[in-house]
Amino acid sequence: MGYGGTHEGAVSRLGQSGDEGVDGVIREDELGLDLIYVQAKRWQNPVGRPEIQKFFGALHGKRARKGVFITTSSFFNEAATYAESVTPRVILVDGRELARLMIDYGVGVTSTRRYEIKRIDLDYFASEDEAASGSDARIAPTNT
Repeated sequence: MGYGGTHEGAVSRLGQSGDEGVDGVIREDELGLDLIYVQAKRWQNPVGRPEIQKFFGALHGKRARKGVFITTSSFFNEAATYAESVTPRVILVDGRELARLMIDYGVGVTSTRRYEIKRIDLDYFASEDEAASGSDARIAPTNT
Protein backbone atom coordinates (compact mmCIF):
# COMPACT_ATOMS: atom_id res chain seq x y z
CA MET A 1 0.00 0.00 0.00
CA GLY A 2 3.06 2.18 0.00
CA TYR A 3 3.23 3.18 3.65
CA GLY A 4 6.67 3.75 5.05
CA GLY A 5 8.45 2.62 1.93
CA THR A 6 10.76 -0.35 2.05
CA HIS A 7 13.23 1.01 4.56
CA GLU A 8 14.17 -0.88 7.69
CA GLY A 9 11.71 -0.23 10.50
CA ALA A 10 8.75 0.83 8.32
CA VAL A 11 6.61 -1.67 10.22
CA SER A 12 6.96 -2.76 13.84
CA ARG A 13 5.18 -5.79 15.22
CA LEU A 14 4.22 -5.67 18.86
CA GLY A 15 1.30 -7.99 19.71
CA GLN A 16 2.38 -9.63 22.94
CA SER A 17 1.61 -9.24 26.60
CA GLY A 18 2.30 -5.66 27.60
CA ASP A 19 1.60 -4.32 24.10
CA GLU A 20 -0.95 -1.92 25.62
CA GLY A 21 -3.66 -2.92 23.12
CA VAL A 22 -1.62 -2.37 19.96
CA ASP A 23 -0.40 -5.19 17.72
CA GLY A 24 1.67 -3.16 15.28
CA VAL A 25 2.86 0.24 14.13
CA ILE A 26 3.27 1.47 10.56
CA ARG A 27 5.43 4.49 9.86
CA GLU A 28 3.45 6.39 7.25
CA ASP A 29 6.58 8.07 5.89
CA GLU A 30 10.28 7.30 6.03
CA LEU A 31 10.90 9.85 8.76
CA GLY A 32 8.20 8.41 11.00
CA LEU A 33 6.43 11.75 11.28
CA ASP A 34 3.05 10.04 11.40
CA LEU A 35 2.29 6.62 12.79
CA ILE A 36 -0.65 4.29 12.18
CA TYR A 37 -1.37 1.91 15.05
CA VAL A 38 -2.87 -1.49 14.25
CA GLN A 39 -4.94 -3.96 16.24
CA ALA A 40 -5.66 -7.35 14.64
CA LYS A 41 -8.11 -10.01 15.79
CA ARG A 42 -8.42 -13.46 14.26
CA TRP A 43 -11.94 -14.15 15.46
CA GLN A 44 -14.95 -16.17 14.34
CA ASN A 45 -17.49 -13.98 16.15
CA PRO A 46 -18.14 -10.31 15.35
CA VAL A 47 -16.14 -7.64 17.18
CA GLY A 48 -18.19 -5.48 19.53
CA ARG A 49 -17.96 -1.91 20.70
CA PRO A 50 -15.99 -2.74 23.90
CA GLU A 51 -13.01 -3.98 21.85
CA ILE A 52 -13.04 -0.82 19.73
CA GLN A 53 -13.22 1.29 22.90
CA LYS A 54 -10.18 -0.53 24.34
CA PHE A 55 -8.25 0.11 21.13
CA PHE A 56 -9.36 3.75 21.18
CA GLY A 57 -8.03 4.02 24.74
CA ALA A 58 -4.73 2.50 23.63
CA LEU A 59 -4.51 5.08 20.84
CA HIS A 60 -5.00 7.88 23.35
CA GLY A 61 -2.26 6.39 25.51
CA LYS A 62 0.09 6.53 22.52
CA ARG A 63 -1.08 10.04 21.53
CA ALA A 64 -1.96 8.54 18.16
CA ARG A 65 -3.94 10.25 15.44
CA LYS A 66 -4.74 7.15 13.36
CA GLY A 67 -5.61 3.54 14.02
CA VAL A 68 -6.72 0.51 12.04
CA PHE A 69 -8.63 -2.34 13.64
CA ILE A 70 -8.54 -5.51 11.52
CA THR A 71 -10.56 -8.67 12.05
CA THR A 72 -11.10 -11.85 10.07
CA SER A 73 -14.76 -11.76 11.13
CA SER A 74 -17.04 -8.72 11.13
CA PHE A 75 -18.09 -5.82 13.36
CA PHE A 76 -21.31 -5.27 15.22
CA ASN A 77 -23.16 -2.12 14.10
CA GLU A 78 -22.51 -0.47 17.48
CA ALA A 79 -18.77 -0.95 17.00
CA ALA A 80 -18.87 0.62 13.52
CA THR A 81 -20.99 3.54 14.71
CA TYR A 82 -18.61 4.18 17.60
CA ALA A 83 -15.52 4.03 15.35
CA GLU A 84 -17.03 6.59 12.97
CA SER A 85 -17.68 9.04 15.79
CA VAL A 86 -14.33 9.17 17.59
CA THR A 87 -11.10 11.08 17.26
CA PRO A 88 -8.42 9.82 16.74
CA ARG A 89 -9.72 8.24 13.59
CA VAL A 90 -10.21 4.47 13.71
CA ILE A 91 -10.70 2.55 10.47
CA LEU A 92 -12.36 -0.86 10.69
CA VAL A 93 -11.33 -3.60 8.26
CA ASP A 94 -13.51 -6.71 8.34
CA GLY A 95 -12.77 -10.10 6.81
CA ARG A 96 -14.24 -9.25 3.40
CA GLU A 97 -12.30 -5.99 3.13
CA LEU A 98 -9.16 -7.74 4.38
CA ALA A 99 -9.49 -10.41 1.66
CA ARG A 100 -10.02 -7.72 -1.01
CA LEU A 101 -6.94 -5.80 0.14
CA MET A 102 -4.86 -8.96 0.22
CA ILE A 103 -5.86 -9.80 -3.35
CA ASP A 104 -5.40 -6.24 -4.63
CA TYR A 105 -1.92 -5.90 -3.12
CA GLY A 106 -0.77 -9.51 -3.57
CA VAL A 107 -0.23 -10.12 0.13
CA GLY A 108 -0.63 -13.69 1.35
CA VAL A 109 -2.13 -14.88 -1.95
CA THR A 110 -0.86 -16.90 -4.90
CA SER A 111 -2.16 -16.79 -8.46
CA THR A 112 -3.20 -20.21 -9.71
CA ARG A 113 -4.59 -19.33 -13.15
CA ARG A 114 -4.62 -16.39 -15.47
CA TYR A 115 -7.04 -15.86 -18.32
CA GLU A 116 -6.36 -14.03 -21.53
CA ILE A 117 -9.34 -12.51 -23.30
CA LYS A 118 -8.94 -11.69 -26.98
CA ARG A 119 -10.99 -9.54 -29.30
CA ILE A 120 -11.04 -9.54 -33.08
CA ASP A 121 -8.74 -7.00 -34.74
CA LEU A 122 -10.90 -5.64 -37.58
CA ASP A 123 -7.88 -3.94 -39.18
CA TYR A 124 -6.46 -7.38 -39.89
CA PHE A 125 -9.39 -8.07 -42.24
CA ALA A 126 -9.28 -4.71 -44.04
CA SER A 127 -7.87 -4.62 -47.58
CA GLU A 128 -4.66 -2.67 -48.19
CA ASP A 129 -6.63 0.17 -49.85
CA GLU A 130 -9.05 0.47 -46.91
CA ALA A 131 -6.22 0.33 -44.37
CA ALA A 132 -4.27 3.04 -46.27
CA SER A 133 -7.31 5.32 -46.51
CA GLY A 134 -8.25 4.74 -42.89
CA SER A 135 -11.79 3.66 -43.74
CA ASP A 136 -13.63 1.66 -41.15
CA ALA A 137 -14.18 -1.63 -42.95
CA ARG A 138 -16.77 -3.89 -41.37
CA ILE A 139 -17.55 -7.48 -42.15
CA ALA A 140 -21.10 -7.60 -43.42
CA PRO A 141 -23.24 -10.66 -42.77
CA THR A 142 -24.06 -12.79 -45.80
CA ASN A 143 -27.48 -14.08 -46.70
CA THR A 144 -27.58 -17.82 -47.21
